[in-house]
Amino acid sequence: MMQNVHLAPETDEDDLYSGYNDYNPTYDTEELENDTAFQQAVKTSHGRRPPSKTSLASSMGRPMTGAIQDGVTRPMTAVRAAGFTKAALRGSAFDPLGQSRGPAPPLEARNEDSPEEKIRQLEKKVNELVEESCIANSCGDLKLALEKAKDAGRKERVLVRQREQVTSPENINLDLTYSVLFNLASQYSANEMYPEALNTYQVIVKNKMFSNAGRLKVNMGNIYLKQRNYSKAIKFYRMALDQIPSLHKEMRIKIMQNIGVTFIKTGQYSDAINSFEHIMSVAPNLKAGFNLILSYFAVGDGEKMKKAFQKLIAVPLETEEDGKYISPNDDPHTNLVIEAIKNDHLRQMERERKAMAEKYIMTAAKLIAPVIETSFAVGYDWCVEVVKASQYVELANDLEINKAIMYLRQKDFNQAVETLKMFEKKDSSVKSAAATNLSFLYYLENELTQASSYAELAVNSDRYNPSALTNKGNTVFANGDYEKAAEFYKEALRNDSSCTEALYNIGLTYKKLNRLDEALDCFLKLHAILRNSAQVLYQIANIYELMEDPNQAMEWLMQLISIVPTDSRALSKLGGLYDSEGDKSQAFQYYYESYRYFPSNIEVIEWLGAYYIDTQFCEKAIQYFERASLIQPTQVKWQLMVASCFRRSGDYQKALDTYKDIHRKFPENVECLRFLVRLCTDIGLKEVQEYATKLKRLEKMKEIREQRTKSGRDGSRGPRGRRDGSAGSDGGQNCGAGSRGERLSVQLRALPRTEEPYDSSSTKELDASYVDPLGPQIERPRTATKKRVDEDDFADEELGDDLLPE
Repeated sequence: MMQNVHLAPETDEDDLYSGYNDYNPTYDTEELENDTAFQQAVKTSHGRRPPSKTSLASSMGRPMTGAIQDGVTRPMTAVRAAGFTKAALRGSAFDPLGQSRGPAPPLEARNEDSPEEKIRQLEKKVNELVEESCIANSCGDLKLALEKAKDAGRKERVLVRQREQVTSPENINLDLTYSVLFNLASQYSANEMYPEALNTYQVIVKNKMFSNAGRLKVNMGNIYLKQRNYSKAIKFYRMALDQIPSLHKEMRIKIMQNIGVTFIKTGQYSDAINSFEHIMSVAPNLKAGFNLILSYFAVGDGEKMKKAFQKLIAVPLETEEDGKYISPNDDPHTNLVIEAIKNDHLRQMERERKAMAEKYIMTAAKLIAPVIETSFAVGYDWCVEVVKASQYVELANDLEINKAIMYLRQKDFNQAVETLKMFEKKDSSVKSAAATNLSFLYYLENELTQASSYAELAVNSDRYNPSALTNKGNTVFANGDYEKAAEFYKEALRNDSSCTEALYNIGLTYKKLNRLDEALDCFLKLHAILRNSAQVLYQIANIYELMEDPNQAMEWLMQLISIVPTDSRALSKLGGLYDSEGDKSQAFQYYYESYRYFPSNIEVIEWLGAYYIDTQFCEKAIQYFERASLIQPTQVKWQLMVASCFRRSGDYQKALDTYKDIHRKFPENVECLRFLVRLCTDIGLKEVQEYATKLKRLEKMKEIREQRTKSGRDGSRGPRGRRDGSAGSDGGQNCGAGSRGERLSVQLRALPRTEEPYDSSSTKELDASYVDPLGPQIERPRTATKKRVDEDDFADEELGDDLLPE
């Protein structure tokens, strides 16, 4: 057995592989054309003769596999061993990868000036501009997005011209051209440049080289819809619908929905109904169902409204059950997974979809309930029954609460209360909502006991209900317990930091407690949430006024006026602040604006009249005092001021007529009689004696009354003498201040004595106050000591903003 085993000799191991790279020239196919024997064999039958053994051996040129040559058996190898060459016999190193040849030659330098390279760089720049335009649009910078899109369009046209010069037109990048034009049209539309957008879309649609460009007619239809060109919008929607294959079902449904909405806007409700009915039969969705109900409501078909509402209720919500997010066991891994997916994007999308469905159903029910039956109560009952039998069973209670609100809108308070009282035996959340609304209703009725009891019930049912806590704080606030009210408002804010009613009310509470810094902090926080709230701006200005910072108060009032420029109270308040600072011209401007918007404010009328008297324009003050006399016809002081203005302006006849008219209306007014005596004496009328007699009688009666009053008050002390001087008898003295001590410091011309001639140019001046036995004296608007506007002028709506369904 061992005789057939041949061992390789130890001396010359490399000879084992000698001759393996040699081959017979017969196999050299490259020289076959020059091989005479081969060409002859092909042309004749010489090549078909069987080869002899000698020729075969000679033709092979190398030993056969397993043959013994020179005492060595040829190993079983391939035709050519990888990496083993005859060069190894000459002492060369083993280098199958050719590493001994050194590093590879450097790459050929790119020629940046070549046309192909320029085209490549320009194409890259165009793509970058398109991306930057889209990013700017997503960030809300529409102007920058449009500029980038225009720049991309310009560079793309340069790119096309260069390509046409270098290569054939077939090599133009159509995808890049399409993306540039489409982005440009989108940016035009986003910037409301609709004609330019339509032109750009037309360029895309009319180019037959762009595949599926007809779908962009949907975008063109949307633009026509924004332009209220409804006929063209419908035309382009239908053209797009014809070019979209039936495989794209979702796209076709959306276009059909746009067509239905456009028909509603044009008043073609029957066509809209056909579109929405088709959608609800093929692929029902919430928007189509709601629009179908609106269309039937517009045509007044009650039965079809019921069927459409049932179809809307039956639309599948396609959301997971809430039980999926509840851990079935205490497995830590499962709990971690549930915690991770409990508020992920998918869960948020499900919540949004459910909230949208509930909104559509609630709105549809409130819309159709009053018209589908003989009364809205029966209609609500039908809607409640349908909802209870659906997957939205939790909405039934909300519909019942809306039914109570509908009773309130019809001013049926008792039925509203009865409806809400039905929820007292329901579960805690519904009970809390109903009790909150009942508390609000009783608070509006000023029944604080009932309001407090239902607020307490709402809080006990749901301690984390911010509306219930706010209402409870309101009842405590109304009873004057501000500290406790503040605690309820704070708890409401802890449960819901976005409860603006609680934040506003706690600011008012701090104002009542004279904690002005804390109140200011509350209203500044509220201003950050409600930037354009007039009430909040007024409260901030009022607090700065209480803190004796008029400059800040005026600044915030200016912001208030920018939001409500026709608010007469804010304008008069600002005028008062400027008056207190001594700026009469600015004060006059704001008081005049206030008077223009609300010409019935007595304080404003009084200030304007006094301003014209101060500036020696008495004839202009007459119209303001006349209006005041119309507003308060029983107050004699306004008519006396009108007569005084006539007298000071030199129109004595009108002054006399006005005093006579006042005397007819108020025959016991002493001041009127005094001026009548003076004017009649100066003019020389015969009535002077009559008026003088009446004046003496009235003065005597007045003295008797005063003496009786003083004698009864002072007891044993002797009767007081006559009251010193009067404006009628002595121009250099002042009248008594009256029962309320109110005065108007008005610089009037001094009246001469009865025996002196009347001179309108007299330089004597007198600080006159008219005595009015029937009412208070006239009072000029004060400057620094002027009475403040009540701090709760805007607080009328601070309480009771908690009707939950609203």
